Amino acid sequence: MTIDFDTATAGAFIDQPTAQHVLWHFGHGGYEPGSFTKNLMLAISTADPGNQTRLSLGFPGYVAAMQLAQTSETGIATLQTIAQGAAR
Repeated sequence: MTIDFDTATAGAFIDQPTAQHVLWHFGHGGYEPGSFTKNLMLAISTADPGNQTRLSLGFPGYVAAMQLAQTSETGIATLQTIAQGAAR
């Protein structure tokens, strides 16, 4: 089983701090998280689909945001909108 978050549904899972952390991870602004979150994002970005699914059970917002950034042409822009606190 895999969990795929598309642009339309990902925003329901991603809060402002999560978007800011993921933007920082990919070098698009945001702000630097603590060491646990840095390692979590590294784990998500390198996980195979099965392990991403497992990680999404505990951290759905981070998995959704990382997938959005990595797989959607508008992912970074969507995260920037969320990070700025705009209505979703």
